[in-house]
Amino acid sequence: MTNGVMLQSFEWYMPAGRLWQDLAADAARLKAAGFTAVWIPPAYKGSGGAHDVGYSVYDLFDLGEFDQKGSVPTKYGTKAELHAAVAALQAQPLDVYADVVFNHKNGADATEEVWAQPVDWQDRNRPLSDWHQIEAWTLFEFPARAGRYSTMKWYWWCFDAVSYDQKHPEQDGRYLFRLRDKQFSTEVSNENGNFDYLMAADLDMGIEFVRGELAYWGDWFLGLTGVDGVRIDACKHIRTSFFPWWLGERRHNAGRSLFAVGEYWSGDVEELHRYIKATGGSLSLFDVPLHYRFREAGLAQSAYDLRTIFDGTLVQQQPRLAVTFVDNHDTQPCQSLESWVDPWFKPLAYALILLREAGYPCVFWGDYGPGDVCYLDKGREVTLYSHRFLIDRFLGARRTHGHGDQHDYFDHPNTIGWIRTGNAAHPGAMAVVMTNGTAGSKWMNTFHPGAQFRDATGHIPGTITADGAGWADFTCPDRSVSVWLQI
Repeated sequence: MTNGVMLQSFEWYMPAGRLWQDLAADAARLKAAGFTAVWIPPAYKGSGGAHDVGYSVYDLFDLGEFDQKGSVPTKYGTKAELHAAVAALQAQPLDVYADVVFNHKNGADATEEVWAQPVDWQDRNRPLSDWHQIEAWTLFEFPARAGRYSTMKWYWWCFDAVSYDQKHPEQDGRYLFRLRDKQFSTEVSNENGNFDYLMAADLDMGIEFVRGELAYWGDWFLGLTGVDGVRIDACKHIRTSFFPWWLGERRHNAGRSLFAVGEYWSGDVEELHRYIKATGGSLSLFDVPLHYRFREAGLAQSAYDLRTIFDGTLVQQQPRLAVTFVDNHDTQPCQSLESWVDPWFKPLAYALILLREAGYPCVFWGDYGPGDVCYLDKGREVTLYSHRFLIDRFLGARRTHGHGDQHDYFDHPNTIGWIRTGNAAHPGAMAVVMTNGTAGSKWMNTFHPGAQFRDATGHIPGTITADGAGWADFTCPDRSVSVWLQI
């Protein structure tokens, strides 16, 4: 999609019970702001019921319809409210991308006695002792759903590993147990020797019965909700051959293209290239290396060389498959992958993903919410500052002036800029200049002789006029960004 922008519509600590309603009410405003797609969180029941963010999956077939795990609704609302939200978003039109979490299941209904072998967390290929019996939470019967939509029950043989033994709850998380007759997949990240296991009860994707149920669920869910694409969780922990097959079948059966983006969490762009090659380019990936560049730049402040900001990133090397982002629900403070980009650098980072030609940008609700969000986690007070004012202006500039050729002026360690020249349908040029130090300026060719420009951010008043050859000196304030649009 030309100049597409997706919104990640949630953050980890948002209040429970209202998201589906809020999205339905806000659909027209989100479209008017410049978004073209909305990524919604996991829509099915998690092990924590109405307080579960959704990544601790219990029942894929419960979209807020059955009294399970202490509630009928999910954290985000009921099944009917989900349908209403998707319909309202698509009516704008906005594409809707659903979160798909297949790596694990949690919150089993009962335990099973199983043979297991503890292995080293840092080298999962190294056993620590002989086989012995443990009591694992691996029996999923979904009694409240009573076989509606699917009659499958999950037993221990549907999984390959767990990390909890009910016989010894005091050892929770101390050991990783490989279940009897199971082997970890070799088509996963080789971190820790093998990174097949992430959490809870790990699905064994080598079992045809498991793959068949996930395929059946995909057709059921896509047909029921009509979503336009998927965001796939924890790619590095699932065999690479699975999703090209799963997506190929779903696209064929649905009769539509279905956008897909995977979360392969690695700051090493070579790992992302290897995954793309192994999956035949069947899905895009989040540009995690770029996120870490933003993190480093915010911490280093003026010592960071902005000329290098895109070095070693997916958007630089494979822009067609790069989904760019600044932060997300996992990188926000108090989360397992916490690597929050400093608030002062957020406007520069969003300008770098929203106002350039390459990549498919994703805006995080934790940065875009209408007001600052404060929360307390384990005694730690955190504030997520809203950057909506500037993000809205970037979105507007992207829609009206983010067109045509791009010319970069990455020729100073602290002050960089670029030009978008416009095209026949959108003839206005755009000049972006930013600095991580003192107030800066950049002499750039707009290719529009005599054109006048105004700073859409409002940081600098007045206008700038290009000379007879199209050149102009564009300025921005200390540690900030200005977006000069042709008027």
